Amino acid sequence: MPKNKLVNPFVKWVGGKRQLLPEIKKYLPKFKGKYYEPFVGGGAVLFALQPKNAVVNDINEELINVYSVVKNNVEHLIEDLKKHINEPDYFYEIRGLDRLPEFEKISKIERASRILYLNKTCYNGLYRVNNSGEFNAPFGRYKNPNIVNEITLRAVSKYLNENEINIVNQNFKDSLSNVSEKDFVYFDPPYDPVSKSSNFTGYSQGGFNMYEQIELRKQCDLLHEKGVCFLLSNSYTPFILEQYKDYKIEEVLAGRAINSVASKRGQVKEVLIRNYD
Repeated sequence: MPKNKLVNPFVKWVGGKRQLLPEIKKYLPKFKGKYYEPFVGGGAVLFALQPKNAVVNDINEELINVYSVVKNNVEHLIEDLKKHINEPDYFYEIRGLDRLPEFEKISKIERASRILYLNKTCYNGLYRVNNSGEFNAPFGRYKNPNIVNEITLRAVSKYLNENEINIVNQNFKDSLSNVSEKDFVYFDPPYDPVSKSSNFTGYSQGGFNMYEQIELRKQCDLLHEKGVCFLLSNSYTPFILEQYKDYKIEEVLAGRAINSVASKRGQVKEVLIRNYD
């Protein structure tokens, strides 16, 4: 069946894969089983491929709540989004809700609405939390942000409901517990930093360090032993090249729009790594 062109990412996300989609599609294998994406982020690859049977996961609880609410309560979400205003005092009031004890009592719909609002109005669409898990990106001062993106939200909700899409909030390894050799896994983890100053891990409390990169490579080894095809995106760094030297590595150029330093946005070298021809 043809893909629904209205199904697109509804959040801006660090490392989003819209720019890299042509390269990713070039190296996709044919598979008959489920599509797995353990680091779904903004979902650019998921929504481009629109698999009928998928397991999508992210460690970020607030992000996964947004996906679940879009799937199960999209109309209530749209109505709640309409209350928000693009004004700095209001922005910081909404941003500060996760510092309050009563934050845990806020409904799932309101929490999803909050995240989408902050994502559309914060500086550069940068989802960032501190070590306490509190949102800390500043106000973005956009003139007319698209806070209530009804068309996209409804299209994504329709896709998630008309197909077998299991949305989970787990460690990336746990999300792969039922994978089989007919399945395909696309990994888009937090990238290995190209320099010490470029390290950005603020979209989940605790970040994603070198040791977790090694655990991910070990997980890829296990998938390879099972006969499961995987494709992985990451930085073009000596560390990553060494970790995956036994696999096929393609160098690609990707556009990067989210960076706190304007001069560091633009074309950067990345790698696509796979275990199949």
